[in-house]
Amino acid sequence: MRRRTLSLVLALAHGLAAAANAAPAPFDLAGPNIDVTVTRGADTLPIAAVPNLAAGDRIWIKADLPPSQSAHYLLVAAFLSGSTNPPPASWFFRCETWSGGCARDGLTITVPQDSQQVLVFLAPATGGDFKTLVNAVRGRPGAFVRSSQDLNQAALDRSRLERYLASIRELDTTDPARLKEVAPLLARSLAIKVDEKCLEKMPELQAPCLMQGQESLILNDGHSTSIVEALTSGPAGDLAMEASFTPQLSYGYYSPYIASVMDIARIFDSFHVANYQYIPALASQRGDQLALTLNTAPSFNNPKSVLVVALPAVESPQLPPLHAMDPKAIYCATKRSLVLPVEGAPLVFSTGYARDMSLRLTGQDGKTIELPAKADAAQGGFVIDTTVSYGQKTAGLGDRIQGSLHGHWGFTPYDGPSFHLINARTQRWAVAAADEGALIVGRQDTVRLQADDVSCVDSIMLMDPSGKELKADWKPVRPDAVELQLPLQDARPGAVTLLVNEYGAAPPQPVQLRAFAEASRLDGFTIHAGDQQGLLKGSRLDEVASLSMQGITFLPGKLSSAYGSDQLPMVAQDAQAARALKQPLSSAAKVTLTDGRVLGLNAVVEAPRPSATLLSKSVQLPPTGADSNIRLAEQDELPQDARLIFSLRAEWPREFARDERVDVATADEVFTTVLNLANGGLTLEDTHVAVATLDPARAFGGSAFGPLQFRVTADGVSGEWQPLATLVRLPTLTRLDCPTSPDLACKLSGANLFLVDAVSSDAHFDHPLQVPDGFPGTALPVPHPGAGPLYIKLRDDPGAINEVTLTPQPLQGAADDADHALARHAAAQAPAPSVLPGLPGLPGLPASPASPAPEIAQP
Repeated sequence: MRRRTLSLVLALAHGLAAAANAAPAPFDLAGPNIDVTVTRGADTLPIAAVPNLAAGDRIWIKADLPPSQSAHYLLVAAFLSGSTNPPPASWFFRCETWSGGCARDGLTITVPQDSQQVLVFLAPATGGDFKTLVNAVRGRPGAFVRSSQDLNQAALDRSRLERYLASIRELDTTDPARLKEVAPLLARSLAIKVDEKCLEKMPELQAPCLMQGQESLILNDGHSTSIVEALTSGPAGDLAMEASFTPQLSYGYYSPYIASVMDIARIFDSFHVANYQYIPALASQRGDQLALTLNTAPSFNNPKSVLVVALPAVESPQLPPLHAMDPKAIYCATKRSLVLPVEGAPLVFSTGYARDMSLRLTGQDGKTIELPAKADAAQGGFVIDTTVSYGQKTAGLGDRIQGSLHGHWGFTPYDGPSFHLINARTQRWAVAAADEGALIVGRQDTVRLQADDVSCVDSIMLMDPSGKELKADWKPVRPDAVELQLPLQDARPGAVTLLVNEYGAAPPQPVQLRAFAEASRLDGFTIHAGDQQGLLKGSRLDEVASLSMQGITFLPGKLSSAYGSDQLPMVAQDAQAARALKQPLSSAAKVTLTDGRVLGLNAVVEAPRPSATLLSKSVQLPPTGADSNIRLAEQDELPQDARLIFSLRAEWPREFARDERVDVATADEVFTTVLNLANGGLTLEDTHVAVATLDPARAFGGSAFGPLQFRVTADGVSGEWQPLATLVRLPTLTRLDCPTSPDLACKLSGANLFLVDAVSSDAHFDHPLQVPDGFPGTALPVPHPGAGPLYIKLRDDPGAINEVTLTPQPLQGAADDADHALARHAAAQAPAPSVLPGLPGLPGLPASPASPAPEIAQP
């Protein structure tokens, strides 16, 4: 008996090694169709609307073979109960598709209690065919359990790919110009990886580019992962995993679609018998029909081909983790073609599992109405039917409305995410105070328009003094404000009227403005001693081409306008000469306009801007909290949960005043904080030296990172930014488990591993392991450090090489030498993998092109 078991294991290993050496054929060969419906209680659904089966469900199956079908197929339905439980003979049902009641009425079966998987076989009719199938499944249940799991998984992922490709083809035929707008929405809805470079091509070339490399387009998503985890968890799933020598994909970054196809091929290649060979059939759900596609041409000579089809698993429903893109966003209930953006569950868009969906609107008085909702991947969410009749109904719900999606997930009632909506109403519109005098004719100008809420704005028209209406480009910038680009290039000075149209509100609401005719007005030019850049003030400064003073030429920077006045930075072409200007100095300057005119004005060199020298700094780690187990290599690196204490010596003015402050900001100035005497962030050692204390976590929150800079501000004048430190967020590394062999990878566990950029066993990072963007897992397969430490690069400062201080712990339960030898033999026969293989229970991660993939311990 032991000899026979060993022979089966060796035969299985041989078959797997052979399958690994050959790429799997694509599923592109059309097979037969099978009609399937499922009845639960009094409800009957087509198979395309059934994500899972339950004990007691009645399944109707009928082979949809053409009238010209000459070969007789025996249809066999089989229920399985995990890899370690051979199903009883009573769980197998036969149906002769060529004669009798089966040919006419099909086969109706009931899902037995304790079953977990359902397979349908189409086998060429021979003597003893049914008994052969029963013995095969009962003798090797684990292989067929894994086949059921992988076929279902591959079918779900393929549904997303097919929906993506169909949408791209349709747009390419009807409106190629919209591809650039729609492709990102399709990618978000279906979790498809889109090459953004394709969208930069001309419209005629975008669609072919977007459809290239179909096997690598599908990304992992939370809902598919939860379904796969449910199918492959527990002892039965573990045994099925061992049978195919593949790691579990509980945290996989890329979709397991291709891996599933390879696993199916490996299992069936090792399962040939004299009379039958088993070939997988991938099912595309279309109503009550499963359209089968094959990757192997069926054979009617020995061994004859048996088609294997998977029906949904018998399990608890895995409801989609759908959520709103922005839970705080407000939408207009009366908007034509209302779209509620959602993400997190691509199967909602690619399958028919979500059915009878509607948006339930609840008014302030508790009154509710239902609006039909339809998932549309090309629009990035659920499209709500807001026709005129529904608009009249929503008007009775009040100004503010709560909405929530409802429907069914297969047979199971489903409650989706909630949304905030409003009804259009008459409200007061006003121009922002800073923009009241900013409209200048002869150019495109920008103003901000404010109201209580701008969600229901449909369009904004501009009526110039001559009565001509022009469409204004606008976009919401806040819940209560929109920004308008007004085309005043050909307008005349005088009164200007904006007409604001809102969905469901009539007539348009007018907003009165005034456009001014104003030539360039130059108020003056100032520059601080020691600076390269000065500031020109006036109006119509968009016409300024250059400025010259003291033989130095200045060119314009970015124009800004406020309260009817322009401010234009002017940058010196000779920085050294500009910095040599001394204060006080008043000099005549000349401004050249774009039309060639030259205007004179007065230029002033003012006192130097405040400045200070950084004397020293120290980092104080928190007394309590989780140890990251990372030794930072650079003194300039500042952990987010630490405190930075730094000292400054006043340069100009020579002494610190009581009202001076120190500004600290990120390089992009998105996050800023002020340190002064009043808030305790600044302490004077004496009049010349100040000590500043920065708590980055409290000052900036959890999303700030990268280089920090500081400047001194005195009397409303700010100095130049100077480098201070590099703010880094640290992952928490908790454990490093390593096998004894240095050829095998280790398991690095911790939290917030997405903050890791790369890991290497050498300080030069000759063979780094790159961690993918947005990695959500809690453990990584990493190179074996050998006798030294692991080295790590952080995403917030990838230029610094830091040490991991964890001591490697022995990996428990490693396989024996024979298993290692078998794994090494299989790896040697297979082509080089494109990912670094994961430890069991961990994902594989992309490896560096120069990095050899280490061998992985098999528990």
